[in-house]
Amino acid sequence: MRLQFKHQKFQSDAARAVCDVFAGQPYLTPTYMMDKGMGQQTIQEVTGFGNHRIAPQMSDSIILENIQKIQRDFQIAPSKTLEGYYNLTVEMETGVGKTYTYIKTMYELNKRYGWSKFIVVVPSVAIREGVYKSFQITEDHFVEEYGKKIRYFIYNSSRLTEIDRFASDSAINVMIINSQAFNQAFNESGKGKDSQRIHRKLDEFRSRRPIDVIAKTNPILIIDEPQSVEGEATKKGLAKFNPLITLRYSATHKKDSIYNLIYRLDAMDAYNKKLVKKIAVKGIMVTGGTATEGYVYLESINLSKGNPTATIEFEVKGSKSIRKERRIVGEGYNLFPHSGELNEYKNGYTVLRIDGRDSSVEFTNGIKLFAGDVIGSVDEDQLRLIQIRETILSHLEREKQLFHKGIKVLSLFFVDEVAKYKQYNDSDKADKAFNGKYADDFENEYQRIVENLINESENSEYIKYLKSITARSTHAGYFSIDKKSDRMIDSKLGDRKERTSDDTDAYNLIMK
Repeated sequence: MRLQFKHQKFQSDAARAVCDVFAGQPYLTPTYMMDKGMGQQTIQEVTGFGNHRIAPQMSDSIILENIQKIQRDFQIAPSKTLEGYYNLTVEMETGVGKTYTYIKTMYELNKRYGWSKFIVVVPSVAIREGVYKSFQITEDHFVEEYGKKIRYFIYNSSRLTEIDRFASDSAINVMIINSQAFNQAFNESGKGKDSQRIHRKLDEFRSRRPIDVIAKTNPILIIDEPQSVEGEATKKGLAKFNPLITLRYSATHKKDSIYNLIYRLDAMDAYNKKLVKKIAVKGIMVTGGTATEGYVYLESINLSKGNPTATIEFEVKGSKSIRKERRIVGEGYNLFPHSGELNEYKNGYTVLRIDGRDSSVEFTNGIKLFAGDVIGSVDEDQLRLIQIRETILSHLEREKQLFHKGIKVLSLFFVDEVAKYKQYNDSDKADKAFNGKYADDFENEYQRIVENLINESENSEYIKYLKSITARSTHAGYFSIDKKSDRMIDSKLGDRKERTSDDTDAYNLIMK
């Protein structure tokens, strides 16, 4: 499957705004002699290609005048001074193609001025992988438009040949780095194999410092979500790249970090242009909440060749306690006798109508429930259990629809604390973790729902697929890790400067 991209005017406008700041800059592709380091190399191996510095005739007053003209064209308050030395801000609403826009900007800057070295700094592993994927899926599209490819790679301190190629290749080159890896590389007090390698003289890098090789190219920095990246220490580290220009892209810039805003596409603009992505939300409607109202949860409407039925859950009086039970019922089913004659079901809890058109059940007392609704007294644990159950039902329904198209369905739970999902024994190690309440509830509900689906359905390829997956292997947690104990940590723990990791393994497990 090949994705088709169409040209959007706002993306072209944003790219043009960046380029127009430097109107008057000549097209130049300078070469220089790279630091050879120790050992013998050919002339080709030591020829470097970098971004030419801003030409002498491009004074600060000319660049400021260019910025002000762009700002007036886009109805942005003009900058009074050149705020930050060649720092430019682009405000773009989330979900409108921000990564596409700055890739296009790279091509345009290369086309107009010959600039070819770029570094993209992102706040997390997840965003880094998303940016890398954007480069992959837009590659053919941009080749058709510009006739050339970008060479892009993710920074890895153990693959230093990528940095040599970054400096010596004449094509457009992009290095992508996430802030954790960046901060680790520039943490002068850090320990471990990755710390400080970027500014150490390394034997495997011919006794050169990788940062010196990069800085010699005068790269253009693109900071994705700067409000999540730029602390004071990070700013000092970024300066070591010797950037020609710094471009900042975000929907939510910090007010004190907006330098020379040259393009804005805010939430209202994105909505009016019908650019924002949509998300389907399934809510759990809880009504009532007193002891006099009967607890009823409508799980699903079941349609078959006969009359429709409903799967509902209600309370049943046992010999020692009251428990919640799930039943498949039809029209005329009376909850009162089946509950052991609990008083809360005495008045009108007979099923009057089951409607498959809107997935609803109506009782003779006038109460109408839609699939996923619950009435009566519901405690926190029961509500969480229903939410887990509803997510599994929605997930399997969507997965079945998309199964033969080879599209993966991913459903996410945002939990209030890690301990509800994972707990630890005395060994204090992640590999000795065991299920918390949410994980147990998930596995129990998943197993029951899948078993019902298997019993009710034909032996299709999808059913065979479900049979091959255990409840335990179909879920996993993506959390930060305390590197000292290798334990998942709670986001409520406050200062996490020394407690976070890249979470690469968990990201690969869930997303890849």
